[in-house]
Amino acid sequence: QLQLVESGGGLVQPGESLRLSCTATGFSFDMYAILWFRQAPGKEREAVSCIPWRDGRSKYADAVKGRFTISRDNAKNTMYLQMNSLRPEDTAVYYCNKGSIWGQGIQVTVSS
Repeated sequence: QLQLVESGGGLVQPGESLRLSCTATGFSFDMYAILWFRQAPGKEREAVSCIPWRDGRSKYADAVKGRFTISRDNAKNTMYLQMNSLRPEDTAVYYCNKGSIWGQGIQVTVSS
C-alpha cells in the first residue's frame, strides 16, 4: 500500500537533460521530506538531493550542484528531479526515498 514509483529515466547524450518523477501512493508527500539517491556500478549508494516538508532550502550533493533541481507538487503527490548538463558520471540507478520506503529505482545512462 505504501509505495514510491520512479519514472522518466533513459539514455541521453552528454549535455542533455532528463526529468525524473517520483509518485507516492499510500501516504501524502506534503507530510515528509523526500530524498533522491543514486547508485552507480561498483559504488555505494549516495544521496543526491533532499527537499524539505515545509518551506526551506533544498540540499544537493556537491557533484550535482548547479545542474540538478529538486521540486515537488503536493497536489499530485509527486516529486521531480530536473537534471541538466548531464555527464557520463551521472550514469546510475536513481531512487526516491522516504525513511524505510524506497522506489524500485530507474536507470539513467549518459553516453556518447
